[in-house]
Amino acid sequence: MIMVACAIALAVVAAGMLLNLYRLAAGPDALDRVLALDTMAINAIALVMLLGIWFETHIYFEAALLIAAVGFLATVAFCKYLLRGNVIG
Repeated sequence: MIMVACAIALAVVAAGMLLNLYRLAAGPDALDRVLALDTMAINAIALVMLLGIWFETHIYFEAALLIAAVGFLATVAFCKYLLRGNVIG
């Protein structure tokens, strides 16, 4: 039963990532693109967590933590770049 739920959840999250990819490509301005990248990072975390449940291993959960940290830092860096024109300084 859990495998069926994981398969359905994987399909839904993958569809969400495709919609985010569309928003990333067709975003009217840069802020929409940054928001789409942040949402894609969250969806990537969900995909990795679902794969961890599917394969019943703990290594995927550690990978999800790394993706979360990198996604947060990337979002902050993009926002600082859009606001100030540089990331450091």
